[in-house]
Amino acid sequence: MNNRHNIILISIGLLIMFLLYLSSCQSNVSIQTAQYAVNGQKLYMSHCQNCHGSKGEGLAQLYPPLTDNEYFKKNRTKLSCIIRYGMKESVVIHGKTYKNQMPANPQLTELDIAYILTYITTNFGTSDSIYSHNEVKEAIKACGI
Repeated sequence: MNNRHNIILISIGLLIMFLLYLSSCQSNVSIQTAQYAVNGQKLYMSHCQNCHGSKGEGLAQLYPPLTDNEYFKKNRTKLSCIIRYGMKESVVIHGKTYKNQMPANPQLTELDIAYILTYITTNFGTSDSIYSHNEVKEAIKACGI
């Protein structure tokens, strides 16, 4: 019980620090984006972190890092589909090819995906904008799956 209490306190502290970081004077991130990112961090920790790492660093040659801003920009619409339906084809990130499949996450809602994408692109990337619920909803409709 004490260990669980410590984990909860550490998590809350990290969330507060992250929110303060995003809303600092040096950041162009809006309050709404910061709120999405904080919610996304919680979801990322439970659904993505095991494979992609706590800092989006990936896992050796098995799972790609989530730090390639060019990939984020070129595939903005596709990212929602990747999270929802998984990915079977290989992907090139920072010049390295990753061939492992990413599993689907059908249990995640469109809003959950918006939160996760906002967290990933603002925390591991250089974006300062939100993935809106509507943007993710439209992207998933267009997946063709």
